[in-house]
Amino acid sequence: MIKLMYTFIRADSSNEDFKKLVLLLDKELAIRDGEEHAFYDQFNKIENIKHVIVAYTNEQPLAAGAFKKFSPETVEIKRMFVKPGFRGRGIAFQILQQLENWAAELGYSHCVLETGKKQPEAIALYKKSGYKVIPNYGPYKNVSNSVCMQKEIS
Repeated sequence: MIKLMYTFIRADSSNEDFKKLVLLLDKELAIRDGEEHAFYDQFNKIENIKHVIVAYTNEQPLAAGAFKKFSPETVEIKRMFVKPGFRGRGIAFQILQQLENWAAELGYSHCVLETGKKQPEAIALYKKSGYKVIPNYGPYKNVSNSVCMQKEIS
């Protein structure tokens, strides 16, 4: 396998490459989530997200992730996605680490996130990264497909 070099940039939700990757993410989630997709979609709007990481190889965007303020000490990880042809190479892990580092730089001490039982790869990534399952929060409280997780970052 050819070893690709990756470049990571910090941006916000106005980044065009981020927007394109989110469209691909939403298409995939619509298939995975089926009838539940509309419910989840309402919590995944990207307007006004100020903290985005986009990964590139050969100037082509291939992955992204973001966070937004959840509480004074906590951010919520959002919109994690890697194009299918680049999965399994540790890119999502690197993006997640960069998001956590950025949040810590800004004074946050915890990250929370919501993912779905239909995304076992995501659950595995988050567990490998030190996230622990917590009771479902906010709009996901009584949603059986949701898995909420948390990690201390500072």
